[in-house]
Amino acid sequence: MARKTHGLGRGLDSLFAETEEWEGTGIQEIPVGELDVNPDQPRKAFDEESIALLAESIRDQGVLQPLIVVPSSGGRYRIVAGERRYRAGRQAGLEKLPCIVRELDIVHQMEIALIENLQREDLNPVDAARGIRALMTQCGYTQDKVAARLGKSRPAVANLLRMLNLPEEITDMVQSGQLSAGHARVLAGLPEREDQLRLGRKAAEEGLNVRQLEMLAARMKAPAKKRKTGSRELEPELRELQDRLLERTGMRATLTGTSRKGRIILQYSSLEELNRLYEILEETRG
Repeated sequence: MARKTHGLGRGLDSLFAETEEWEGTGIQEIPVGELDVNPDQPRKAFDEESIALLAESIRDQGVLQPLIVVPSSGGRYRIVAGERRYRAGRQAGLEKLPCIVRELDIVHQMEIALIENLQREDLNPVDAARGIRALMTQCGYTQDKVAARLGKSRPAVANLLRMLNLPEEITDMVQSGQLSAGHARVLAGLPEREDQLRLGRKAAEEGLNVRQLEMLAARMKAPAKKRKTGSRELEPELRELQDRLLERTGMRATLTGTSRKGRIILQYSSLEELNRLYEILEETRG
């Protein structure tokens, strides 16, 4: 079957716009019972509330965009793109769904599934990373090729893949929304898994933002440099105070000296941060 190979890197809009260029790709109404989900679907978790809202919309307006499916054994079809619409359509009580049937090799099935999830709805970064890794391991793609096909920068792809080296407890926190992709990138920069776990748990439990976590991670890497310069290691109580200053203000806090005498330096990099410090002081005075 002849087809054009461009378009995937530009996203689903261009892919659907080229529908007429495929042979035999008219929209077909296929019974819901003949459709199977894709076991290689990048998205592993579906938001039930989101599905319910989509089902309500489908009851009112129908399915506005067809699913993309490939023929499967026994006269059935496997969903390549549109599993959210499939789930919502079933919930809405539809007996048939509009589909575009295509003959696609496994590489293009994976690409289309990834593109839809990355562009149609925010995909959990861990699921996105696993989908990208599958493209690389199963299809022999390099990071450069994945980036080009998905319309992402190479550093963005590399940062996603680094998450997969984190402890499972941390990736679970990212998937559940306790930590963001930004938190995960900071933790991935720590060489020791124990430090990744300790800071990841701290960030989740105390609601630290990414900047605060960056500060803590930088301080964790600093002891070797301090020993070279002859700086005295902070007492545990003072280190805890230094960490609390960072968490409370969001600013880089540097504390030197002992419990009897020393110095505290707060560094700010914007007027917003300075105003925030003023507000904290006002709250304390009040």
